[in-house]
This record gives sequence, structure tokens and C-alpha cells, in this order.
Amino acid sequence: MRFAICNEIYQGWTLEDALAHAARTGYDGVELAPFTLAESVTDLGPTDRRRIRDLAARNGLAVVGLHWLLVKPEGLHLNHPDPALRQRTGRYFVELVRCCADLGGRVLVLGSPKQRSLQPGVSREQAWEWTRATLQDAVREAEERAVILCIEPLSPAETNFLNTAAEAIAFAQSFASPACRIILDVKAMCAEDRPIPDIIRSSWPHFVHFHANDRNLKGPGFGDVDYRPIAAALHEVGYDGYVSVEVFKFDEGAEEIARRSLEYLRETFGEPRKG
Repeated sequence: MRFAICNEIYQGWTLEDALAHAARTGYDGVELAPFTLAESVTDLGPTDRRRIRDLAARNGLAVVGLHWLLVKPEGLHLNHPDPALRQRTGRYFVELVRCCADLGGRVLVLGSPKQRSLQPGVSREQAWEWTRATLQDAVREAEERAVILCIEPLSPAETNFLNTAAEAIAFAQSFASPACRIILDVKAMCAEDRPIPDIIRSSWPHFVHFHANDRNLKGPGFGDVDYRPIAAALHEVGYDGYVSVEVFKFDEGAEEIARRSLEYLRETFGEPRKG
């Protein structure tokens, strides 16, 4: 199993220092949040993208992909009643795909709960169709650039649209494209009414990425979620992608989060310590 970490835990760090620390700690890859790099991915020119890609390579890290896609620029929304806003969001998603590919990434994690939640008066059926239309050009671009757009099911506490793995799979399959799949996230799966290992088994082979965290919004091993059955289920289905640490509470600081999360993952997945 390969382990990655999301770079936004390194609050206040330069990207150079963050990637160097992730590499020293023993991670295999890094997942990048675009808002930590620029106001908009269109602000990252070819030189910037090459620099980031080369920086990761020099540290022996793979750029796994992008997540937290719509934090910036502000005002975008996947299924807003305003067609001009949806079109602008769709164009930005195409740019996100291009940026991900230029950085050497393979996956784009579409969480963005606020930017996909149903607006007043919009039905679930209408939101489904509008969201598909918003993303269709990005999915086609992803096919061309060998990138996968991963729909992320999120809990009802975060959004009122696409809350379960089964819903996310159905939405992804509506594109009939290998470039649209799903991601599974431990925090989100904790909100479903089925055990996490069962969700993993029933969702295979539709997921191509995996986020490791805890229901308490901290890292794996920082709460009460037992990863041993989770690791066993991932091994059982043959998942060989990245398990990527994504946390939302940074109380312990980046160094402690990164170190303890990786130690716990290696312990539960039965992976040897690198070096």
C-alpha cells in the first residue's frame, strides 16, 4: 500500500519545507490543495507547474492529485440555478484537470460540499442533471489527459447532495467514462448506516482513491476508528492505490499529525517502515 498526505496540514510552511518533511517522514506521495498554491489554478503558469512537479520529484514524492478543488476562487457552484455561474464552474473544472495533469497527478477529488449543496427550490433530480452538465467537459478533458475525476460522497452534516457511496457510484456511472469514478473517505463513511468494510467491498472496483482520517476530523489513529478491518477490506478487494491522510483539525501540529498518522497506517496495514 502506498501512503500520501494532503499538504494543507502544513499551515504556514513553504511548499518546499512541507514536501521535504513529508518525504523525510516516509510518505510516498502528496495530495495538493490548489488554494494553498494560488488564488486560481489559472494563475499557475507552465513554469510554476513544472517547478512544483520537479520539487516533488526531487523529494522522491509522487503528486497524487488535487483536492479541496473549489475553496478558491470564490463564487463557483456545481448546480446553481444561474446557468452562467454553472458554465463558469464547468470551465474552471477543465482548468483543474489540466493543472492536475501538468503536475503529474492522477486524481481530482471532488468534495466541495458547499459548492454542490442544493439551493432553495432546486430538486435533487434537477441538481443531478445540472451537475452532470457542469462536469461533462471536465470528464472529457480527463479522458484526454489520463486523469480521473473522483466523486466524493460526504455526510449529510456537510452537504445535502451525494451522501453515500452508492449515490456517488450511480452519479459517476452516469458519465459512462473511465475518467469518472469515486473516492472513499473514512470520516464520510462513518456517517453511513453500514460498517466501513462492507462499504469498501460493495464499492469495489468503483473507487480509485482513499482518504484516511477519523470521525473526530483528526488523523488515522487519533480517534476511535479501528483501521484493522478497514485495511483488511482494502487488501481483500485488491486496492493498490494511495491511502492519503486528510485531516480537518490541526491541533497537534503538522509534524505530529504526519508522523503519528503514518506510524498508525503502517501498523494497521502491515507495511514495513521505509529505510
